[in-house]
Amino acid sequence: MILLDNSIIFTGTVKIAQDLNLNQATLSWVSSAYSLTFGGFLLLGGRAGDLFGRRRVFQAGLVIFGLGSLLVGAAVNAPMIIAARAFQGVGSAILAPTTLAILMDTYEGPERTKAIAYYGAMAGIGASVSLVIGGIFASLLTWRVGFFINVPISIWMFYLAVCHLNKDRGQAGKLDWIGTLTSLIGMSALVYSIIGNWAKLPAFLLAIVFLAGFIYQERRTEQPIMPLRLFNDRERIGAYVGRFLVSYIWVP
Repeated sequence: MILLDNSIIFTGTVKIAQDLNLNQATLSWVSSAYSLTFGGFLLLGGRAGDLFGRRRVFQAGLVIFGLGSLLVGAAVNAPMIIAARAFQGVGSAILAPTTLAILMDTYEGPERTKAIAYYGAMAGIGASVSLVIGGIFASLLTWRVGFFINVPISIWMFYLAVCHLNKDRGQAGKLDWIGTLTSLIGMSALVYSIIGNWAKLPAFLLAIVFLAGFIYQERRTEQPIMPLRLFNDRERIGAYVGRFLVSYIWVP
């Protein structure tokens, strides 16, 4: 659902610009607003599932994402679609980590391996097939259909979550508010310094300051939002580096 949503933006860019009378700078923010909130809220979305129960947080993410999709599809001007895309990004930041965590909680042993394999296969298939579907929607129907279709899918998934996912009250503990705020501001500033159009250098410097504060906070707090011990594992480090290279190095 998330991959289809992003593909609609990619394949329907020209149609969106024509329908809403967007110039190039404004059009870029249709994607950038989503990236900004997704990157900023990702850690919070994952930690919220730990503390408040993954099913509950997953359902909240579905509501936010579905409502955001409805607002994007109904957008009539630039401010509305940009704000709706930012709202969607929050929903995606909740769904992405919570979905994988639910799989890890639900299955064990070989079944867990199989579930993760299906999860990865669906991501790969979705990344390619969604471009075709997005192009069909944009060319033969309207780009708005690609967002409206997320609404019934979100409702259906919400229903399935109620029927099939076990209730969990979350872990005992408290939210690392300082770590949350510093990571939110730091990651948002970092993303903006890459995709923004104005004041990119000040945003980058702001990102350095707040991310340094975030690392300091995670070292001293007893219940960090991102335990730094994760970076002691060589396999994890290799995976992080590999994921970074896949995302940011493009072969012409």
